[in-house]
Amino acid sequence: MHSEALLRYIVSFLVDKPESVNVREVEAEDETILELIVAPEDIGKVIGRNGRIAKSLRTLIAASSAKEGKNYSLEIID
Repeated sequence: MHSEALLRYIVSFLVDKPESVNVREVEAEDETILELIVAPEDIGKVIGRNGRIAKSLRTLIAASSAKEGKNYSLEIID
C-alpha cells in the first residue's frame, strides 16, 4: 500500500467525518510532502494529546516510505 493510501485509510478511522479526509502530494526538492486536510472539528483527533497521534502518523509514513524507497514527510493543514 502506498504511503498516501495508508495515511488516508488510517485517518479515516480516527475522524468523525471520514468523507472530508483529503491527502495531497506536493513535490519538494528532496522529498514528497503529504498534506493532510481534515474537517476543522477533527484536527484535534488527528493531532492528539501533545501531538502523539501526529507523531505516530509521521512514524508510519516514514516506515512506509522507506519500504517504497522514497522520502515522504507529513504536514497537517488546519
